[in-house]
Amino acid sequence: MVAVRATALVTELYGVRTGAGVSPMDYVSELSRAVQPLGASVIPGGGGGWHAKIIMLDALAGLLSLMLVVVAGLGVLNSVVLDTRERVRELGVCKALGMTPRQTVASVLASVAGIGLVGVPAGMALHAVVMPLVGRRAGTALPVQVLSVYHLAEPAALGLGGLIIALLGAMLPAGWAARARTAVALRAE
Repeated sequence: MVAVRATALVTELYGVRTGAGVSPMDYVSELSRAVQPLGASVIPGGGGGWHAKIIMLDALAGLLSLMLVVVAGLGVLNSVVLDTRERVRELGVCKALGMTPRQTVASVLASVAGIGLVGVPAGMALHAVVMPLVGRRAGTALPVQVLSVYHLAEPAALGLGGLIIALLGAMLPAGWAARARTAVALRAE
C-alpha cells in the first residue's frame, strides 16, 4: 500500500495497491519523481494508518447499524404497545363483531408496515449526510467506494429488512391484542 499526500492547499490521501509483477518500491520511487514537482509526497507502507482508519470506520458503521436495528425494533415495540393500549376498546368491538385472533394480529401488523417501509429511504438519505461527516471528523476524505454503497438490489433488500424489523417489533403486542378477552377489552376506557 502506498499513500500519496499533496502539500498544496487541499490535502488528499490516496491508497494505491500495486498489481501483480510490480515492485512497490519501484512504484514509490517512480511516483515520487513524478509528483514532487507538483508539491506532493509519497509515503510507502500505508500512509500513516490509512488501513487502521478504514477498519475503525467499518467497525463503527457496523456497531452503529446493529444499535440502530435494536433501537428501531424497540421503538416499534413501544409504539405498537401504546397504540394497542389506546385501541383496546376498538379491538374489543371488532372481536365482539367476529374478528378472529389471526385477523387481530394482521390488523396490528398492518398498522406498522408503513413505518418499516418509510425507514429505508430515510436511512439512505441519512447515510449520504453522515458518512462524509464521519470521514471528515476522522481526518480523512473517504473514497467514493465507501460513500456510494447502494446498488440496484440493495434498496429493495433494505426495504424488506425494514419491514421485517417493524413486523418483529410488533409481534409481541399483536399477540397480546389477539389474546385479550372481548369483555375485558369492551370495559376498558
